[in-house]
Amino acid sequence: MNGAESLLRTLAAHGVDVCFANPGTSEMHLVQAIDAVDDTRGVLCLFEGVCTGAADGYARMNGGPATTLLHLGAGLANGVANLHNCRRADSPLINIVGDHAIHHVAYDAPLTSDIESVAKPVSAWIRTSRTSEGLALDAVDAVRAALAPNPMPRGGIATLIVPVDCAWGEGRVRAKAPGFDASVAKPTVDDAAVASIAPRIDSDTLLMIDGNGLTEAGVRAAGRIAAATGCRLYTPTFPARVEAGPDLPLVERLPYFPEHVMQVFASVRKLVLAGSQAPVSFFAYQNLPSDLVPEHCETVRLAHRHEDVEAALTAVADALDAPAGQGAGGGRPEKPEGALSAGNIAQLIAASAPENSIMATDSGGGGAAHPVLQRSLRHSWLNLTGGSIGDGGPIAVGAAIACPDRQVFALLGDGGAMYTNQYLWTAAREGLNIVSIVFSNRQYNILEVEYRRLGINEIGRDAASLFDLSNPDLDWVGLAAAQGVPGARASTCEEFDAALGRALASDGPYLIEAVL
Repeated sequence: MNGAESLLRTLAAHGVDVCFANPGTSEMHLVQAIDAVDDTRGVLCLFEGVCTGAADGYARMNGGPATTLLHLGAGLANGVANLHNCRRADSPLINIVGDHAIHHVAYDAPLTSDIESVAKPVSAWIRTSRTSEGLALDAVDAVRAALAPNPMPRGGIATLIVPVDCAWGEGRVRAKAPGFDASVAKPTVDDAAVASIAPRIDSDTLLMIDGNGLTEAGVRAAGRIAAATGCRLYTPTFPARVEAGPDLPLVERLPYFPEHVMQVFASVRKLVLAGSQAPVSFFAYQNLPSDLVPEHCETVRLAHRHEDVEAALTAVADALDAPAGQGAGGGRPEKPEGALSAGNIAQLIAASAPENSIMATDSGGGGAAHPVLQRSLRHSWLNLTGGSIGDGGPIAVGAAIACPDRQVFALLGDGGAMYTNQYLWTAAREGLNIVSIVFSNRQYNILEVEYRRLGINEIGRDAASLFDLSNPDLDWVGLAAAQGVPGARASTCEEFDAALGRALASDGPYLIEAVL
């Protein structure tokens, strides 16, 4: 076999068998290998940002890496924005990036670039292969690197650059490496740290949880700690994945704007970090601090993100002999009527979404659904992590491929969704069970909010035009139909509810444009 086939057979032997691809000429031998290796599923995406976002969503729900297949440095660069989110989510991912033949690089052909430099800001591990016979060994190292628990903010992205002569040359398959375990154990938290911190948690404490502390077991352990001590439970503003529902303890999400975070901390005397970083302002603002932990608040670290946060929380709960925590409570809300708003849409989704749904969100009004859903149904919440918008649709694609038996929702702002609307085509081709809800207010609303925060009450015509997504209006139903996804437009609760019913009854993807 050639090097390309040896690479894919080796990856499949180590449990990496899904490839989100946007290939070019230098990847044709790898495309041929996908055809030859039955254990590998190739998923075509029409833009590299969809590839990288989908691989992130797959990893968040599967726990292990998928690969991307990208065309040289330019293709990798197109995918970097969502690799930034992936790195912040700490998701394992393997980029396979084709390159010119080793002997061809010296000729500086038009697509020649420094691929390693493009990869460096978003990769914890980078290697350029040098021989076709060593390509399988490189693949094993890439899998190990992707699964290794790395301290923040390195993330879990491995980038393997494959010169085309390494792909076409003779290869050797590498069977599963001896002692290889896809479920790499996270480092445990020292017993002494648990024994020291547990008795210090009290009603003036805020316990901030991230990483695998937001699994079902981690959330239940945190709920026990809160029941025993009266402490408050929070996630960061942008957690990668949260398991939530009315039977699980309520974990609030830290607000976005710094002054609101400062209000949360006004009465907090101790911050315990369980897998989280201490909160900082997303952006710098005049007359507001970057470090949002006030001087009167002591910061104590229980666990780092790459450590076993779930086990640390359980150990603290056991040390406190804590009882079972109280669930968030609640139930399915009544369906609202009348004009649509972000809050009404959240209520309508909470009233009808199937149990165990997956909610992938981006910028826009979708975030309003989080507190409502926590009290309504069991679900997995997948958040935008690194702030690079255009992630929600691709994340939903990856989640749907990882969990084909679960209903997936993509809750998207219209501005952010335009960055990667090509995800709809992949959803249609693969027949994915995704309900996309586009909050269509026809503007970059967050930018107008930020502009007004400058103290400007009247927005000039030229400035307003840079926030405005009308003239012409985006036709989301038409955009979806052009890519094979049926849809409907709704401007009232009644219209939205009817469209959601059709979406949930359909076999495959469906889009609802919610006009706000």
